[in-house]
Amino acid sequence: MNHIPLSELNVLLIEPSDTQRKIITSLLIKEKVGEVDAVSTLEEAKAALQAHGSDVVVSAMYFADGTGIDLLKHIKSNEETASIPFMLVSSENRVVKLEEFKQAGVAAILPKPFKPVHLSRALNATLDLINTEELDLDTFDIQAVRVLLVDDSKLARNHIRRVLEGMGLKHIQEAENGAMALTYLKDDTFNLVVTDYNMPEMDGRELSEFIRFNPQTSHIPIIMVTSEAADSAHMANIQQTGVNALCDKPFEANEVRRMLATLLGS
Repeated sequence: MNHIPLSELNVLLIEPSDTQRKIITSLLIKEKVGEVDAVSTLEEAKAALQAHGSDVVVSAMYFADGTGIDLLKHIKSNEETASIPFMLVSSENRVVKLEEFKQAGVAAILPKPFKPVHLSRALNATLDLINTEELDLDTFDIQAVRVLLVDDSKLARNHIRRVLEGMGLKHIQEAENGAMALTYLKDDTFNLVVTDYNMPEMDGRELSEFIRFNPQTSHIPIIMVTSEAADSAHMANIQQTGVNALCDKPFEANEVRRMLATLLGS
């Protein structure tokens, strides 16, 4: 099990503005982060990661030599850096732009400017990803729980898998969409389904309806992972399908831990 306190956390900050870089560095130090390595370009960030790695990457969205999503995908597609949590700091508020980061496995999204309380929460969520701790359940041996993970984004599945594995879950079957998930449900037994909402061929709502109204699978708890607004019409429809819990993207470890304790511990 990993247990790194904030005072030992090494943060790589990528921010093109000198002023913003100083402000964010100062705020990180006030939160008692151990070390902040600040750079201004993607090229410098990639060089720093290759040279000495980092515990957490905190990045802006736009740079002269690329974008934050380029860096996030670079980090997540490299085996040596894939487990490093990535935190986005940006004034961007367009849903489609933020959705890219959510689908790629961002650990936290901070608005710019942000308040210290927002930074504190994001850092704590990031530490939850790093400081893994096996979940203790009365009803199940957590290592024996069988999970069906459904998401059309490979990067998102990788992120969710790492969160679940950090809690002791070892048996995780992945599916790219609801249609593929159905083939696994027909051939195997699962204790939990974690599914995305927006997927091609068969989305999360349709998959949940099949699970809930099929006698062979109706007992399986379902966690729906989505970036949809909680008060949207889609969410109201989803809740009517019998989903047990809704989880926002980014997929936060502490929130998921509470959900699993409720769904599997009863």
